[in-house]
This record gives sequence, C-alpha cells and structure tokens, in this order.
Amino acid sequence: GVKSKIREQYPMLEPLMDDLFPKKANFIICRTGDHVQLVVVNGTPLFFNQRNGPYCPTLRLLHRYPDILPRVQADRGAIRHILQGANIMAPGLTSAGGDLPVELEVGQACAIHTEGKQHAAAVGIMLQSTETIRSENEGHSIQNAHFLDDGLWRSPTL
Repeated sequence: GVKSKIREQYPMLEPLMDDLFPKKANFIICRTGDHVQLVVVNGTPLFFNQRNGPYCPTLRLLHRYPDILPRVQADRGAIRHILQGANIMAPGLTSAGGDLPVELEVGQACAIHTEGKQHAAAVGIMLQSTETIRSENEGHSIQNAHFLDDGLWRSPTL
C-alpha cells in the first residue's frame, strides 16, 4: 500500500515510521480534482503525489526532517518565481548562487532551497538530470510541485 511505497522511497524514515504513522492513527488518502493524492495522518497532510508520481513530503514535514530529500539550491534571482509556483530553470541552479551537490535523475523528488535561506522553499520533481542541467544549462529543470504559501502550505490540517 501507500505506507510501503513511502517506506521504499524513503528508507531513512524507517526509524520514524511509527511516529509518522501511529498504529491507532486516523490514516486517509485524499484525492483532489487535479490528480493529486494527499496522505493525511490525524488530520495532518504528510505526503503527496501527482499523477502517480513519487510520494513527496510536504514542506512542513521536510522542515521537521530536512534530510529526507536530496537538496538543490537556486540563486537569489529565482526566489520570487519559485514562491509564485514557477518551475526552476537550469541557469538558476548553475549560476554562482545555485548548487547541485548530488546526482539526481529525471522523476526524482528533491528539496529546493534558495541562496541565503535555511529551510526549503519548495519540493520539486526533476525534469532533467543534474548531468543534463550542468551540460546544457537551459530550459525547465525542476517541476515546482509544492511551495511556501501555496494551497497545501496554507492547509496545515484537514
């Protein structure tokens, strides 16, 4: 089921699974009209996925456990666009303020940090591999799936 998929995707969460999904918890899957599924435990959204893509942690969960997703960093110029829901472009990741510290493949979830900020500003899905981003340095590189102050952020409980 859903828990096993999340366990498979995030093996580092294994010691926390009992805290995230308590045995007597009210556990539901909410489906929205725009092909998004929310994994809700005791009224709190913890994970989501789009169109049967990878399960991604919500930003609130990511801020509690920042190491559960690989991290990328966009430069200062991208902050405004990211917080408006725009996809992340390659030049914002390869410029002086950007950083691609780990190798990521297409379809993989990642935490999108911004230059000079401590916490992630968004959760994204890779549209290009980091190798392609470095070599071609053009186009949409990461789909912005969830960002600060979007509808999911504004719904801390359901």
